[in-house]
Amino acid sequence: MNTAKLALEDGSIFTGESFGAQGEVDGEVVFNTAMTGYQEILTDPSYRGQIVTMTYPEIGNYGVNSIDVEHAKPSLSGFIVREVSRIYSNYRAEGDLGAYLQKHNVIALAGIDTRSLVRRIREMGAMRGVISTTDLDDASLVAKAKSAPGLVGRDLVREVMSKETVSWDERLDDWSAAEIKGPHDAGVGNHVVCMDFGMKWNIPRHFASRGNKVTIVPGDTSAEDVLRLEANGVFLSNGPGDPEPLEYAHKTINELIGKVPVFGICLGHQLLSLACGAKTFKLKFGHRGVNQPVLDLTTGKVEITTQNHGFAVEEESLPDELEITHRNLNDDTIAGVRHRGEAAFGVQYHPEAASGPHDSGYLFERFQDLMKSPVS
Repeated sequence: MNTAKLALEDGSIFTGESFGAQGEVDGEVVFNTAMTGYQEILTDPSYRGQIVTMTYPEIGNYGVNSIDVEHAKPSLSGFIVREVSRIYSNYRAEGDLGAYLQKHNVIALAGIDTRSLVRRIREMGAMRGVISTTDLDDASLVAKAKSAPGLVGRDLVREVMSKETVSWDERLDDWSAAEIKGPHDAGVGNHVVCMDFGMKWNIPRHFASRGNKVTIVPGDTSAEDVLRLEANGVFLSNGPGDPEPLEYAHKTINELIGKVPVFGICLGHQLLSLACGAKTFKLKFGHRGVNQPVLDLTTGKVEITTQNHGFAVEEESLPDELEITHRNLNDDTIAGVRHRGEAAFGVQYHPEAASGPHDSGYLFERFQDLMKSPVS
């Protein structure tokens, strides 16, 4: 391992060791509270433009494999851990974390006090930062952090969304089939068109596991082209960054509502709300982890959820046509909405939940039910 440094825009410096690729990268420094699922986090396109810090102290102990990925390759800017495991042990493991990061050119930092870093982010908010193995001058790194681009106003979706229309035909492995309830004969039921803004792969796995034909289209596809595919339902995916600059998506979604059932997750939930006239705002340090409590206002039940977002829907701007269905119990922000007059709803969290938990799988069944009822 070589010496590496993290510099934040507030002047903080953290010195540790590099265990991934060599070089330098900037991004918004955030933290994730999950104890497991680091490979799913690494390959989640929603982390584009961000440097992710894991709060759990030891990462890498069960290695990596080719099954648990959520996209073809990592999209995040950098990765930070307290300690990287020197060995890995799991019957499904195909390699170690450090080699995986080197292969995909991800710069990673270990050996720093992640508790101190996370506390600073919680107090000050998510900050721009730089990880470097090549420039170890503190003043230079802080200057680079201060000049790095933030997330607000940037369209990061175009960097991670699919470039063409494709059919999803992946077969589920035995473990996933056991976790996801429903028939597993993909392609014999409804036709779900997924608008890809940086979609996690476990989402089309869920749709396919319920017997649906799944088509994935780029996030900038027009409503006319989506409707031409004769979908029984349209899904709006997760994705990275600020939802407000994605005006092409706002327009498309607005034109789809009322013509076909619509279901949005995370960024898709924000885009659905924006298309109906709401606004969004940037959270101080975001919600990222697999242990976030959410209250379902329609049932009174509490779900433990997976979340990964730095923006949220502004409640004061919510139009009358949208009803709040879920709330985040940590800060009372909106965690779900539904349209009062049309078949459209969204949640701010991740019911597909790779690597877990699985409290919110019922939302996929709710979408299935909407697709059975024709839209007037």
